[in-house]
Amino acid sequence: VSDLFASAAAEVMQRRAPLAARLRPRRLDDLVGHEELLGPGAPLRTLIEADRLTSLILW
Repeated sequence: VSDLFASAAAEVMQRRAPLAARLRPRRLDDLVGHEELLGPGAPLRTLIEADRLTSLILW
């Protein structure tokens, strides 16, 4: 029974979340542009997928 209420509460929280949180990309494939960094085999994507990403400053 708690699953019914938990899913309803999660749905309400999702609707009330700030717009930025609702539109934030959830997966690398959701990002648009910067194929040279995030495309298949690209450096940043490779680090993220290998869970070896450290602090970076991008400009």
